[in-house]
Formats: sequence, structure tokens, C-alpha cells
Amino acid sequence: MGDFHNPDSDLDRFRFRLGFAAVAVLLAFGLLIGRFVWLQIIQHDFYQTRAEDNRIALIPIVPNRGVITDRNGIVLARNYSAFTLEITPSRVPDLEASIDALATVIDIQPKDRKRFKRVMDEAKNFESIPIRTRLTDAEVARFAAQRYRFPGIEVKARLFRQYPLGNVASHAIGYIGRITDRDLSWIEEVEKQANYKGTDHIGKNGLEQHYEFELHGETGYEEVEIDAGGRALRSLKRIPPVSGNNLALSLDAKLQEITEQAFGERKGALVAIEPSTGGILALVSNPTFDPNLFVDGITPDNWKELNEHPSKPMVNRAISGAYPPGSTFKPFMALGALETGKRTPNQSISDPGYFNFGNHQFRDDKKGGHGMVDMYKSIVHSCDTYYYILANDMGIDNISRFMGQLGLGQRTGIDLGKDGASESKGVLPSQEWKKQRFKKPEQQKWYAGETISIGIGQGYNAYTPIQLAQATAVIANNGVMFRPHLVRHITDAKTGEQRIIEPQPLRDLQLKPQNIEVIRRAMVGVNKEGTGARAFAGAPYESAGKTGTAQVYSLKGADYKAHSIKQELRDHALFIAYAPADKPKIALAVLVENGGFGAQSAAPIARMVMDYYLLGKLPGGAAKEDTAAVEDDNDE
Repeated sequence: MGDFHNPDSDLDRFRFRLGFAAVAVLLAFGLLIGRFVWLQIIQHDFYQTRAEDNRIALIPIVPNRGVITDRNGIVLARNYSAFTLEITPSRVPDLEASIDALATVIDIQPKDRKRFKRVMDEAKNFESIPIRTRLTDAEVARFAAQRYRFPGIEVKARLFRQYPLGNVASHAIGYIGRITDRDLSWIEEVEKQANYKGTDHIGKNGLEQHYEFELHGETGYEEVEIDAGGRALRSLKRIPPVSGNNLALSLDAKLQEITEQAFGERKGALVAIEPSTGGILALVSNPTFDPNLFVDGITPDNWKELNEHPSKPMVNRAISGAYPPGSTFKPFMALGALETGKRTPNQSISDPGYFNFGNHQFRDDKKGGHGMVDMYKSIVHSCDTYYYILANDMGIDNISRFMGQLGLGQRTGIDLGKDGASESKGVLPSQEWKKQRFKKPEQQKWYAGETISIGIGQGYNAYTPIQLAQATAVIANNGVMFRPHLVRHITDAKTGEQRIIEPQPLRDLQLKPQNIEVIRRAMVGVNKEGTGARAFAGAPYESAGKTGTAQVYSLKGADYKAHSIKQELRDHALFIAYAPADKPKIALAVLVENGGFGAQSAAPIARMVMDYYLLGKLPGGAAKEDTAAVEDDNDE
């Protein structure tokens, strides 16, 4: 018996299958169309950007760094273009072999290899790293002929920083160096990372660091079409960079150079200020260094020599070194006594050559004493006994309060370095300071006897040369204080507009004119008949000053004999001054480390500096020490 087939049933099943297949096909096409819509319409911008990124590369164009000039237009920092030979490690199959082969075409020294490896460790793998800088035209031509042999190696034109005057003003100008991770963190903190694409160097200290974002400029970009191998085919668009802004300083480059020469081989510092503005005329820390050494990346040998040299040339003594002021402190003490009513100008003491306090005898510098001493004589002849008694009468609270008003023991805020980190506060002794300084309760207590030595600029006193220069400028400017600064104005690279930096006065101390006049007259007397008279003998201008000598170690009652003491243990020599006395144009502080008496080594430097600045007199070399000078401020 055969199978029975129902044609209608078979037809229904066929139609069902056909319908199901049609629905499935439609769904599939629906999904495909949906995917197309998603990719081509909704995600169009995203994938277009991805495609363009594969086809177009954005190449940053580093801006020209701003120029730094002195007050007379002399260039202190500039840029020049030169060819560099650079390697992109990620594109070089065998790095060592490639460098060896490259050395047969271009002269590559062991120091070049060392610098390259050091920089490579700090850089990203895809960055191009210089292995030779400042190629000659002949070297460029030689490499061009062999270019095909060296994939991932190419010649590029780069801008280099140059400091035309070399060592001159290096502590003020600073230098640039390769960007490190610490620098990147700083850039990210201030949200400037987008502007540093392609930038390899950044200001490391001095003005170069403080004004980094003014000097850097705005990075430009070039859109370049590239092939699958990453080679540029054509330029599509170019946004040019904007050069950094230019700095014009208050600093006088010639004065700076002469001042550095005046020190010779002696260690020390000098800060010269224009009292009416606070503009720095000269800022010297000796010995100095050549900032050009850092442009290409300083060699380990040079870095070691600079950092381990016993003279510490990398230390900016002018703003970072804190020293006892010695007798340069006495005019400020006298002014404080007048302002607080503790003394009158004519009030006198009898100086027997010592001052007894408790069980200790504080000796005067002059055996047998100075006789009857008023305020004028106390400054002119630097009478220690007068200030022993004065310090005891004033008390530490009055002393610290008044000296703080003059800016002693505080950062000046000079425009050097980053965030004022390179400037020392020094030490302005006070009861509060001692509580914070020491841990043991017996050490935290302020003893009355400690106040006595404060009066002659010894004890805990320690101030930077720039603080002493600022305080001297306050006296020269009749009690009006300015913030010391190096930059006079900034020239905008876009508009050419000049932004004046010189500030308004920080404060007017409201000092009584008659009190200032007493101090100024006495400081004039120092250079006419006192401890500064030999240094300023025959000067055609009237100046005011005060010598100072600061002990490096305690004599413990013995007499000071320089010839029998090691050089590094000899007294520091100091001198503060301003001129012309009636209308001061320059105020300064000089420190000569281990220079002995202030009149012996510091005052002659000040005379040489003032002679040039006021008279245009050019010196023949370093300032000569006055070994015959009779110093009356050999403070204990």
C-alpha cells in the first residue's frame, strides 16, 4: 500500500519555510542596514577622525624662545639655528650597530654616545634624540649622501640657546636644560602641557625658570599627509608658532662684568639696587659658571666639577647664602633705637672697652675703649660697647620687630627661580624663632645675654646679601621700600606692547625724617673719617657706607690674627653703601667670604663699582685689598 500525500499540507509547510526564510533574510538585512547607519551616520565623525589620524599627522612647531637683554639692550640670552643629527630609537632595528656605522660618516665622540644614552633613558621611545648637535655644512652633505643606509636617523634644524657673555650674570640669568619628569609634573600642575608638545628644554633656574611661561611662546602645528610607512607626502595646513616674549632687565651688563672682575678669585657676593625703583643693577655671586655648558646637556665630568668644587660655583650666594651682618647691622640698630625712643642722637655713653653682663664680659674692638660715644661716633668708629648697651636696653622683641620692617629675615620675593624656593629667609632672631628652632625646653628659652651679641650683628643673626642691600636702599630712599627685581619690562611678541614690571612701593615705613637724617649723616661720616675713609679717599662724589666684619668661628677670648688662621676660618668682610649721598642712585651690599676686615677687602670692591656706575671709570682688574686699612669693627 503506497504513502498518502496531502498536497495542501505540503504547500502550507513550504510557504511557512519560505516566509521564515524571508523574515530571516529581512532581519539580517535590517541588522546590516542598522550597522551601516551606526557606522556611516551615527559614528561618522568618530571613524572619520580615526581615518584622518591614519592619514594626517600633527607635527608641533616649537616657538622661538624669548630674548633677554640688559637695561642698555645688550643681549644676555638669545637663540640660533643649527643642524642636529637625531635618532628615533623605535625606528632603528639595531641601535648600536647603526651608531657604529654612523660614526664612519659623522664624527661621533664617546661623550656624544654617553649623552645620547642618558637622554634616551629619560625620553619616550618614539621621540627623536640628538646624538650630534651643531653639524657643519660638510657633515650635513656627507650624511645626506648616505641617508638611505640609516633608517630612523635624520638631520633636523633646531634652535639652540646661547649666552653670549658666558659667565657674566649667570646666577641671575640661569640656564635651560632638558625637560625631566619633575618638570613635566610642574607643567601639568599649571595646565600648560598642550603648549609644550615638541619642546625639549625648559628653564632650570634664575630668570629662565621664573619667567619660563613668558619666554617659551606658543607652540605651532603643521598638518601633514603621510603614507602607510609614516613618510610625509604633503603639508595640508600650518599654524605658525608665536615667539616667546622678550625680557628687558634693570641689570647693567657692563656694571655686572666689572663687579665680577672686582672680586677676582675671592668668593663672595654683591647686590646693587636702584633705591628709587628696587631695580637690580648688579647681582654677583662669585665664583660663577658658564650657562652654555647646559645647553646641549652638561657632561657628567663638568657637572661633577661644578657640584663638587670647594668654592661651590653653583650656589647663588647673593640670595641663598645667609651670613652674620657684623657691624653693617649697627646703622639699622641705631635707627631702631631712634624710632622706638630708646636713644636720642646726642645721648652718650662712656666706653671703657668692655660691657659686663652677668658673669660675662663683652669686649669692645678697641682696647681701652672709645671714650665718650654718641650715636654719630658709634657708627663712624663702630663702637661695640655702645651697641651692647643699646641691645640690652631695646630688648630682643623691639629689635626683631623693627628689623622685620626693614625686610631682614624674610624672602625679598626677587624674580629668580621658581616659587622663591632658591631664596633663603636668613635668620631674624626672636623669642618665637627660638621656640620653633629648638626642641628642648631649656634651648627654647631666650636668655637676656643672647640679646647683647645681636646688637653688633653677631649671635643668631644671619641675612642674605640681597636683604642687606634692600635694607640699605630703604635708608637711601627715606624709608620707602621696593621689592628687588631684575626685569624692567616684558615685550609682548604678538603686539609689541611693553608691560612694565617695576612695582609700586611695597610699603612706606613712615620713618621720621630727622631720624633717617641722623643715620644718613653718620654713614657719610664712615666714608669721610671712619672705617670706610681709606677706600673712598679722593672720590669726587659723596657716599655713605658702613663696614662690617663677621666671625666664622669663636675666638674664645683670643686675639684675631688672620695670618695664623686657615683661610676658610677667617672672618667674612662686609660693606653696605649708597651714593651720591644726597640723591642716591645706587645702594649695595658686599660680602667677601673669609676676606678679613670689611675695610680691607669689601670696601675697595664697593668703591670700584660706584666709580664705574657714577663716573664711568673703567678699572684695570680686580679690586686690590687694602692691607693697611685700620678696621674698627672687628666684632666679637
